[in-house]
Amino acid sequence: MSDKQSFLGAYGDQTSFPDPAQGAHPGRTVAPLDDIDRAMLAELSADGRLAVRALAERLHISRTNAYARLERLMAEGVITGFGARIDPRRAGLGTSAYIMVTVEQTSWRTMATDLHEIPYVDHVTLVGGDFDILLLVRTPDNTTLRDVVLERLQALDGVRSTRTWLIFEELPGSVLA
Repeated sequence: MSDKQSFLGAYGDQTSFPDPAQGAHPGRTVAPLDDIDRAMLAELSADGRLAVRALAERLHISRTNAYARLERLMAEGVITGFGARIDPRRAGLGTSAYIMVTVEQTSWRTMATDLHEIPYVDHVTLVGGDFDILLLVRTPDNTTLRDVVLERLQALDGVRSTRTWLIFEELPGSVLA
C-alpha cells in the first residue's frame, strides 16, 4: 500500500457522482436554488447520512418531493457526493499547513496532476495573485511536512518557489450556515 493510499484510507472513501450538468455555466446551478433546496443542502451538510424520510420531515415536504429534489441536485452537480468528515488529528495527521506554490507559467496545467501524486496533499487549488497554487497538506508531524515540501514538492519540474504557513487551529464552518 502506497503512502497516498494509506493517506486516503485515513480520510475514508468518498462516493462521487458524475457531472451530468455539462454545458452549465461554472459557478451557477442549472436551475436556481429555492429556500427548500438551500435548507436541504444545509441539513445534508450537517448530516450526510440523514434518511430522506427524516429530511422530508425536517423540511416539511413530502418524501416524494424530497427524493425529487435530491435527485435533481445530484443530477445538476450541486451535490457531488457524500463522505465522512474526518478529524485529521485523530486520524494521525496532526500537522497541517497551507503551501503557496509559484510555478513556471507553462507548467501549471500539468502541475495539478503531479501535486495529487504527492502523499499527504489534501487539497489543490489553482489561484490568481502573488502565487499560482494553494495546497492544503496534512502530515503526521513536522518532519514529514518538511520532507513533503523539500524533497517532494520542490523537486517537481516547474516549481519556482514555495511558502509554507502552519495551521495552528481550524474552526468548523459551512458555506450554507
